[in-house]
Amino acid sequence: MAAAVGSVMARAMARVSTLLAFGLLAGCAGDTATGAGPGGNATAASWRPGMEKVSADFRALPGWIDDDHAQALPALQRTCRWVASQPAGKPLGPNPAAGTTSDWRPICEALRGLPDAQPETARRFFEDHFTPVALSEGQEGLFTGYYEVELRGSWTRTERFNVPLYKAPKRTKRGLPSRARITDGALKGKGLEILWVDDPIDAFFLEIQGSGRVRMTDGSVVALGYGGQNGHRYVPIGRHLIDIGYATPEQVTMPLIRRWLTEHPGEARRVMNMNPSYVFFQLRPDVGARGARNMELTAGRSLAVDPGHVPLGVPLWLDVREAPVPQGEIKRLVVAQDTGGAIKGAVRGDLFWGHGAEAAEGAGVMKAKGRYTMLAPRTTSFTLAQRR
Repeated sequence: MAAAVGSVMARAMARVSTLLAFGLLAGCAGDTATGAGPGGNATAASWRPGMEKVSADFRALPGWIDDDHAQALPALQRTCRWVASQPAGKPLGPNPAAGTTSDWRPICEALRGLPDAQPETARRFFEDHFTPVALSEGQEGLFTGYYEVELRGSWTRTERFNVPLYKAPKRTKRGLPSRARITDGALKGKGLEILWVDDPIDAFFLEIQGSGRVRMTDGSVVALGYGGQNGHRYVPIGRHLIDIGYATPEQVTMPLIRRWLTEHPGEARRVMNMNPSYVFFQLRPDVGARGARNMELTAGRSLAVDPGHVPLGVPLWLDVREAPVPQGEIKRLVVAQDTGGAIKGAVRGDLFWGHGAEAAEGAGVMKAKGRYTMLAPRTTSFTLAQRR
């Protein structure tokens, strides 16, 4: 198994390296290029400042001066759209250092007034308006990857397209059925079917990703977003592959799980049903991955977090190693824009890689270790008190 996983890793790194070389790594889910993308750090170039020009409180962030901070601005703009839609004084999350919408409005106004999106201008913007705040006392955590899935589908059930994707039913006092009951037909005939796809394994991985796109038989492409969950706890089926001796914990990745399910069609349904959690979907008017608060995701710059520990919408400095990229390190500015059933804990993240084969392969093998640092508004009462 180690050799197989190593082969997948090598292919992912080779493809990412090629894309990096030509500046073509998948951008946000709408096919917009984002330069370095998720596959590595921006190469130090003409914008790389001398350390004396960097704000003192940012100098301790490893790799800060090497990033192209302008690539994170579109993600931050989506935070500002949410801020504009909320009442004044609303906290961004449980950590008081993240401030309130009132603290963020001057930042968002300054963002709208940026004269250009050059790397150096963007770096100064972040240093002028934010200050690094540690979210743990040196604790490291796990950082995985996810991507936008593309499936094949039909508006009607056929012999080939026979796997339904459901919208959320109304909840009852007895709760909603488990995955096993749903796949046995507990929701059949209730008018909840959105469309049908041709592969139950693809449908299972669509649930894990939380959103995706479906290429229909009529040639159209439709977007599906997260529409709810059945209330049952998420159980990773990779544990089963460990229990039966198919893989070690270090070897378990999404490509390995998919390969096992494909190679064991007689057992695949039973094993997938070991995870009682089931995700429902809803049609979206636009194609492109969306995260929490319906924010559009940006490849390589959007991170799923546990909102009980990390406020949604805040910038984070990501510093991880053992990632499936050249040199194995990712040091870059990201924005907390999504959540996930398996993303739990003070130091836990899931990096969005975009869509397409390269994104799927890179995200599928990412099991990096590291930490993040929150960038908090300089003018919150919390950060001002910390300086006194």
